[in-house]
Amino acid sequence: MRIVLAVCAALLSIVPAAVAEEPGQVATPQTREQLLDKLFLDLKRERNEQAAERIANRIRGEWSKSGSASIDLIMQWSQGAVEDKKFGVALDFLDQVVTLQPDYAEGWNRRASLHYLMKNYGKSMADIDRTLRLEPRHFGALSGLAQIMTDTGRKEQALDAWQRVLEIYPMLREAQNQVAELSEDLAGQSI
Repeated sequence: MRIVLAVCAALLSIVPAAVAEEPGQVATPQTREQLLDKLFLDLKRERNEQAAERIANRIRGEWSKSGSASIDLIMQWSQGAVEDKKFGVALDFLDQVVTLQPDYAEGWNRRASLHYLMKNYGKSMADIDRTLRLEPRHFGALSGLAQIMTDTGRKEQALDAWQRVLEIYPMLREAQNQVAELSEDLAGQSI
């Protein structure tokens, strides 16, 4: 295991932050952050559900880019282990990811999702917190938080989390449905 960590640490690479713009071209975001800012603005403004889903998928694609071929490979291995229901192996891989690249929000989010699958809600919430510190607009992490709140009977906190999702991704049908259902449940409880 130490050899794997050493090899992974040695292979970490950095992706160039800016893309050159040619004269006469329409201005495009130059950095990953600028691209994400534009995509999030488009996501918030889009009123077509399918178009919004395409934008959300582009955001997820950007989130998945760690900037390191080694980290990306470990993330693939962890996903394979999850698909094979080898959660302990997947957790080992994701522990490596967050250790080697602690500023990679998607590593924390994937580990939060795995902890959720393993019913380790406290650990999942800690990883969700770390994800949201790195990427406050992470609608996937907020959705995970909402699901944990629902599973543990905290409907008001679940409603709050789903509403936060809708502020970022207004056309997410699941969030719309959950907000409607939880609002109705909570209104019925107060009568």
